[in-house]
Amino acid sequence: MASNKKRTPKSLAAGRPPTFHRPKSISRKATKTLINRLHLLEKRKRQAIAKGDKAEEAAIDAEIQSLGGIKRYQEASLQGQRHDRGGDSSRVLMQWLQPCLTSKPSSGRRLRMLEVGALSTQNACSKSGCFDIERIDLNSQGEGILQQDFMQRPLPRDESERFDIISLSLVLNFVPDPKGRGDMLRRATHFLFPPGQHLDNPQLAAHFPSLFLVLPAPCVTNSRYLDEERLASIMTSLGYTKTASKTSQRLVYYLWKRDSSCGGAERQFSKKEIRSGASRNNFAIVLD
Repeated sequence: MASNKKRTPKSLAAGRPPTFHRPKSISRKATKTLINRLHLLEKRKRQAIAKGDKAEEAAIDAEIQSLGGIKRYQEASLQGQRHDRGGDSSRVLMQWLQPCLTSKPSSGRRLRMLEVGALSTQNACSKSGCFDIERIDLNSQGEGILQQDFMQRPLPRDESERFDIISLSLVLNFVPDPKGRGDMLRRATHFLFPPGQHLDNPQLAAHFPSLFLVLPAPCVTNSRYLDEERLASIMTSLGYTKTASKTSQRLVYYLWKRDSSCGGAERQFSKKEIRSGASRNNFAIVLD
């Protein structure tokens, strides 16, 4: 049964490197190298924090700053979203949703989307004209993106502050610890409309409210603590049903529908090894 104990949600900033200004031009090879290096440094930093090694933590922070921190990471990610680089994960989402988006709610309103970790106002979802989109990010890259930590965002007071769909594209992997990732997934449910109560169009009601989740593929395909089955169990526990998924060489994409029929007692998921091997990574999601 879900615990009623109040939690103080951790700031996402705890898992993101500090900002540092650098020129914006970056090659494709350099983009990939930079992103991979920053991910590795974040992993090493979490390990140093867990061990209480302040000297190692400071040294890693210094290297992160020398690479440009979150500002540089976001510039690299923006370039990775260019069409000629196969980016913009929201194109996958639009392919999945296009058949149902030909119809609209009888009320005439557009579907509401919350995009967490937004990098651009010109992605496929933005250009579709199907959504009223609220975009937030820890370090806003321009107009149309509110600078805000999702874990500190006030919970909805009424339906005007809820959404039909939430996008967590390459966000969960930047939360610094397994419990924080579980807290983020749990918190997202509070920002979605209650299932089966807000849409009078059956075609749309079959797909919304929903959560779009994108992770680096190794988080699921090569983790000691997480695989497809365990991720599905965690999401089912939170009241979701998987409606679409895709795995590429670099990323895994999921669309989860919030479904009242899946509701009930929320299970606990500890950090439990499910695959062994020296080459495995330690990505995990914990629900306590």
